[in-house]
Amino acid sequence: MTLQTLLSLLGIYLFIAIGFIAKWSFKEKIDDRTITLLSVYFLQIFLTFWGLLKRPIEPQLLFAPSLYLAITLISLLLMIPLSRLLFSDTKERSIATIAALIGNTGNLGIPLGIALFGEESVPYLTLINLVNVFVVYTIGVFYYSRGEFSIRQSLLNIIKLPVLWAAMVAIVLNLVGYVPSIAVDKTLMMGAYASMTMQLVLFGIYLYGIKLTEINLRLTVWVSATKFILIPLIALVVLRMVEMNPMVKGILFLELIVPLAVANVNLASLYNCSPRSVTVQVFVTSVLFLGIALVLPMLLRIL
Repeated sequence: MTLQTLLSLLGIYLFIAIGFIAKWSFKEKIDDRTITLLSVYFLQIFLTFWGLLKRPIEPQLLFAPSLYLAITLISLLLMIPLSRLLFSDTKERSIATIAALIGNTGNLGIPLGIALFGEESVPYLTLINLVNVFVVYTIGVFYYSRGEFSIRQSLLNIIKLPVLWAAMVAIVLNLVGYVPSIAVDKTLMMGAYASMTMQLVLFGIYLYGIKLTEINLRLTVWVSATKFILIPLIALVVLRMVEMNPMVKGILFLELIVPLAVANVNLASLYNCSPRSVTVQVFVTSVLFLGIALVLPMLLRIL
């Protein structure tokens, strides 16, 4: 199980390394802004449809993703006043508020969940990732926009993104029983994997531009502590208060502590909210998670 976990992580980091090497080799010939726009406005639509049409959304499976959303919102309510106290810069405050809440529940969480809990975890993993998609493209868009835009414009930015509308259409299609044909499913799958791969490559591209002297140590410590100390503690308290299958509790806990998603970098780049600083946060939490992953089975047994 540990080997499967390690292989899942290494496969993801391979594409990050490709992005880093590509930027190092070709420098300004690679335009990260263009890749961001292509990923957010086009390819992620395929990822959304593919993920949401893979299997029917069953009512009895909704408790786990609802609890995931509840823990995320509780954490957000704590982040808002704390980030205001600790950070005066608007962009830093936005990153401090939202970054740790947007975890890599898709590219990393799903394969890692399957490795740890088996294929019976897939319905829960898929629905939790769906909730995370809505968090990313509503709360995430709002706070990353707030680094440079007004409240009104930040709300409009949410509406402008096609991914949110694609998710709503996909949910409706799922609920009415639509099942994609083999040809349609293959097309969606191609776009979905292209989207996931491009996000990882983009992360590697941004990593190349990071200079150690530019790292905001206070922000990095705050985001990492929030991700791996504060949110897990909140999760432990909430999960101990509810009656639930131990496997489902483990899945929920895992999805709440996965490192920051590359979607953070996409949104920070899209709305000019210090994308390189956000890249640092994603990188640091990804490295720290390598150590945590080795003791994950032991951590999950205490739930």
